[in-house]
Amino acid sequence: MPWVAIVCAAIMWILLLFLFNKETAPEPVTVDPAVVANISKEYPTIGKEIYTSAGCVGCHGAEGQGGVGPALAGDEKILKDPVYVHNIVVNGKGAMPAFGEKLKENEIYAVANYVLNSWGNKEDDLLTPATVAESQTKVDPAVLKNRSRLVPEDIKLPEIFLATFIMVLLTYGLIGLYSVWTEGTELHPGIHKVRSTPIAMLGMVTTLGLILLFSVLFARQMVIDYAGWGANEPVMPNVTAEGFYAAMIILLLALAVGLYKKFFMDGEVLVEDASGEFPW
Repeated sequence: MPWVAIVCAAIMWILLLFLFNKETAPEPVTVDPAVVANISKEYPTIGKEIYTSAGCVGCHGAEGQGGVGPALAGDEKILKDPVYVHNIVVNGKGAMPAFGEKLKENEIYAVANYVLNSWGNKEDDLLTPATVAESQTKVDPAVLKNRSRLVPEDIKLPEIFLATFIMVLLTYGLIGLYSVWTEGTELHPGIHKVRSTPIAMLGMVTTLGLILLFSVLFARQMVIDYAGWGANEPVMPNVTAEGFYAAMIILLLALAVGLYKKFFMDGEVLVEDASGEFPW
């Protein structure tokens, strides 16, 4: 039964990954010909108006010189990746709010192209929906960031149910395998003396050493993530690494307990009745 539980958990894990990948896939971009045709006409006027009225001036400066927000004039990063400007306007970043629900599609492209072609910035090809759609043939960084989180931002009820059931099955299966390994399939009344072997001693020392190593790595990752979170340009914490190190610590602690019980701790089994069906 423990192996059945683990196999079922593996099958449900595959289903969970399928749902997860589906939920975190980038939304397809619809290329509206009318928007494309008007971009070159609208960005010098509408783009400048949006930049002024939406509060961009207050953070980035009237001439893109920067202030509370980073400077946009002469920013090589946005010129090398103009789609980055579109994504930041739509989704926001750090202290900058998202404007995807506040601005119309033509206004988003107008202000993005205004930034890309003002204050000395010059983008040879205007940013269009086709440019954004082409960039999504690659793996979207936002999708990668969401997938790297221990708990995705957009996880829904089916994923929560499956994840919970997987944890229950894995816990049952691992405890069952642990019980068989440490105690066998039958409990025999009496005192059981154990003697450690050199291999068991080596296994215990190695396990404790790995616990120490992953504890140091976990603490180091927490310090790095805390510093990144408090930086001028906040860096998202590496939740995947934190979760991996924490999980390894817990699993290795469980292994150390199992090794101790199997090879280092004397055991005693008591029964109410030797012929009874419930050994205590």
